[in-house]
Amino acid sequence: MKTTFWMTGLLVVGWLNAQAQLHTETITYQQGTTTLKGYLVYDTAITGPRPGVLVVHEWWGLNDYARSRADQLARLGYVALAVDMYGNGVTASSMEAAGALATTLKSDRPLMRERINAALTTLKAQPQADARRVAAIGYCFGGTTVLELARSGADLAGVVSFHGALDTPHPDDAKNIRCKVLAQHGADDPYVTAAQVAAFQEEMRQADVDWQLNVFGDAVHGFTNPQNGSDKAKGVAYNEKADRRSWADMQRFFAEIFK
Repeated sequence: MKTTFWMTGLLVVGWLNAQAQLHTETITYQQGTTTLKGYLVYDTAITGPRPGVLVVHEWWGLNDYARSRADQLARLGYVALAVDMYGNGVTASSMEAAGALATTLKSDRPLMRERINAALTTLKAQPQADARRVAAIGYCFGGTTVLELARSGADLAGVVSFHGALDTPHPDDAKNIRCKVLAQHGADDPYVTAAQVAAFQEEMRQADVDWQLNVFGDAVHGFTNPQNGSDKAKGVAYNEKADRRSWADMQRFFAEIFK
């Protein structure tokens, strides 16, 4: 009986995905004097406001990977805005360039928070979005960003960090967090140390945040992106199980916060 129900569920999900009629557009918004160019996507077959989700890119900038995640969310029934954290849709073509772009914001957390809050305001203003039900997800650099969004005291339902850095120069700001927090972490991630993981947990405890930390075995940094290859020795590699399980965990988290 359980197997029949599960198969029926898969057929329904497949049918809904097949029926999805995605509208995509480049949406321009401002943070101070900086022009930002995001990617908005939603299913036109759905009528009325629906929950909104920000998608924050890796350190490469707003590229096809971030847009593909936004598309996935739209097929699940959300309105998604893949944000531009660097301005004017700038992307990096080398690790050195990506590192420089990301460092500009990681070393200036107030600016990072202003950029992502500008995106949040933009998403809430969309007629397709239910401004009372909004979340943010992010990958690597983007994971760090959505945690800073939460620490800024932003009004949203939840944030999900996928293999993002968990440390912050302002851990006391966790007292500002008004939403639920889900951090998805690779157990063998060499770039997010055990000490940083422990400090994050203590930060959440001290601020009495409603938080979860999921740790995936045999996973290193960047475990959700197939473009990272499979060589764990590099410290950055794709892990199909961790990718699939963490996405399912995100969906369960959304079912709770958007109920």
